[in-house]
Amino acid sequence: MKVDKVQNHTLLYLLVWINILTCIDALISCRSSDLLINRSSFPAGFVFGAGASAYQNEGAAHIDGRKPSIWDTFAMDQPEKILDHSNGDVANNFYHRYKEDIALMKKIGLDSFKFSISWPRILPEGRISGGVNQQGVDFYNHLINELISNGIEPFVTLFHWDLPQTLEDEYGGFLSPKIVKDFGEYADFCFKEFGDRVKYWITVNEPNIFSEFGYATGLMAPGRCSKYIGNCSTGNSATEPYIVTHYLILSHATAVKLYREKYQISQKGLIGISIQSSWIVPKFQTIASKKAASRALDFTFGWIMDPITNGNYPKSMQILVGDRLPKFTESESEFVKSSVDFIGLNYYTAIYADNLTSSSSSIDLLSYITDNHVNLTYEKNGIPIGESTNSSWLYIYPKGIRKLLLYTKRKYNPPSIYITENVVYFDFVFQEWVMKIVAYGQSKRLSMITCGLNTTVYIYFIS
Repeated sequence: MKVDKVQNHTLLYLLVWINILTCIDALISCRSSDLLINRSSFPAGFVFGAGASAYQNEGAAHIDGRKPSIWDTFAMDQPEKILDHSNGDVANNFYHRYKEDIALMKKIGLDSFKFSISWPRILPEGRISGGVNQQGVDFYNHLINELISNGIEPFVTLFHWDLPQTLEDEYGGFLSPKIVKDFGEYADFCFKEFGDRVKYWITVNEPNIFSEFGYATGLMAPGRCSKYIGNCSTGNSATEPYIVTHYLILSHATAVKLYREKYQISQKGLIGISIQSSWIVPKFQTIASKKAASRALDFTFGWIMDPITNGNYPKSMQILVGDRLPKFTESESEFVKSSVDFIGLNYYTAIYADNLTSSSSSIDLLSYITDNHVNLTYEKNGIPIGESTNSSWLYIYPKGIRKLLLYTKRKYNPPSIYITENVVYFDFVFQEWVMKIVAYGQSKRLSMITCGLNTTVYIYFIS
């Protein structure tokens, strides 16, 4: 969900998803003089896709039985935290225009579409006991059927940050262990209703980003943080991000267990989780900078990957966060371990890391933001880490995705990896699909594509 404002009736992300196999080659950008290519230029099984999330995309926020999510409340109560003070009441109006958009996807030649289900659209009170909104269920059935009839594979995310406000009001949402049961019930309902056609499920999109920006900095819903961190009316940046992530991981594992035990054999699908991570570059070739880069990866990527791979949080987090970091019981550790069929990687940019000392920051004010003891910057000696864009946090650093993929494969060795978000930058509405490519030698391993027409769009893939 890395956009500066809600766009108007355009695809929010351009994605490429593909299984990781054996190796990743150097990424090479191409110039306008390169030869145009067609689909046959890509390896067999290569998948092009587009994606969006419910709150960013659907609109229709107050009709047909949908009730508010925490993002509706956040956009209404804290509009100053949104760049242009916009909200998702109308968004792209995908709820009413999904057939037009799918026709555009087909015209472009996309193979897949990643979208999220709005929990409060199908279960307005958050639970089945509060009533099922059949109009919401019908919308997703129509959407899935329309995609399939146009030859487009649905990738479905269960939770892309729009928790029903009723559950937030009742017990604090993901701050409470009660959320695990409710998330499991919601996931079970979705598997039962849509799983006969959906073969790729993502439990949670970017749980690390949801926790950081929702509960450490307060810049996203539900907008909680310590007052010494940001402009928040309530919250605790030193504890809440860790609590929320803990229950997100347990909720994820609950959904996976349900799917594997009740649906996977008959529905023949796969289930995973999507995690966002920048690539972290040591700012200097010193031991301190290299250790700082490692800690930064632990506190963002490893925060999720270590538990779902090994059953526990990274050692660096255990040491630095101490008792504020929740602990998995022995049974929970086994429960969350190996709880994926695939990992979705969301990559946008890279950032420099150097060691942070108490003399260089208010490190004594405890917060997830400073617990890693890392100073993160986008420049070194006045030179940015990559080409700048219109977004202050986003610099074009193509080789970062290669390094992140290699790091993931070597450290965690997940069953499969899908690149579920990876557009770096674009600033115009696509009028046609133009691609240029540089092949590396005679091998089948291809490098980076640049999409043209007065813009720079980076797409990455591996074979």
